Amino acid sequence: MELIWDVLRGIGISESVFQFMLVNAILGLSIYVTLYTGMFSLANAGFMAIGAYVGVICTQTLGWPLWAGLIAGMVAAGVIALPLGIPVLRLKDIYLAIATIGFGEIVRIVILNFDQIATDITGDRVRLTRGALGIKGIPKVTETWHLVLFLVLAGYFLVRLHRSRFGRAMAAIRQDENVAATMGINPVYHKTAVFVLSAMLAGAAGAFSGHLTRIILPTDFGFDRVVDILAFAVLGGTSTWVGPIVGALILTALPEMMRFLKQYNQIFNGLILLTVIIYLPGGVVDPAGWRKLWRRLRGKKPPAPAPALPGGEPS
Repeated sequence: MELIWDVLRGIGISESVFQFMLVNAILGLSIYVTLYTGMFSLANAGFMAIGAYVGVICTQTLGWPLWAGLIAGMVAAGVIALPLGIPVLRLKDIYLAIATIGFGEIVRIVILNFDQIATDITGDRVRLTRGALGIKGIPKVTETWHLVLFLVLAGYFLVRLHRSRFGRAMAAIRQDENVAATMGINPVYHKTAVFVLSAMLAGAAGAFSGHLTRIILPTDFGFDRVVDILAFAVLGGTSTWVGPIVGALILTALPEMMRFLKQYNQIFNGLILLTVIIYLPGGVVDPAGWRKLWRRLRGKKPPAPAPALPGGEPS
């Protein structure tokens, strides 16, 4: 194990950076399940905030262990996602994206003003979220093996899910929701369940992250975080659940590995993303995309479709 850390440190990745890479990989999975079902939801940053604050409050204020705070954060995110998903998921495409971004902003504003609102209602001074100052002095109790274990379990769960009837229904809804409904699939039920699952994964990432950074602020979960999470899926691709994990690992590691570029660091990240979007639109974890790119580099054209016979059937 020490040899692995020596290699990682040699390319600029410390154990702390690797831990954040794993947290972002969990976030990548959270957006993957909604995109796989055909939902362009960007509420993950808001659910991450809920998981972070609930998890930290449970460990700091109530004295719960990390695993209990983790479960509480996941449950809180899932419970809030359930009533939200039923009306919001009737929207599609860009309208769903805008609505879920708005939800994230609402969560951030509520966290900023929660203590004042609770104080006005109860009449007693409440200090839970601590407004713009955030919660400080959080013990760093998240360990690497916690994140690796959670990621392995989440990956195993998704593999089994895809092979199940529910997973096939997710794929059918992504292809055509109306056709799926005629086949006896309930799109509202399946989309809501997936939305709750996505929220719980984002909540888990938030709870782990809160016990890594030692401080959580409402600004940690703004629009910048939304863009980052979406970039994980864009870079890695969503043809398989491994894609967003790879995208998260790469985009989190690159700034540390390219520190020598200084102020041009983010420009390099942008160029990487732009290159992938142009030449590998399916993401870096997309075998078909690599095959197509290889043919282009070799100057070979894709095979032409077979000519159609007079009856309309290919020869």
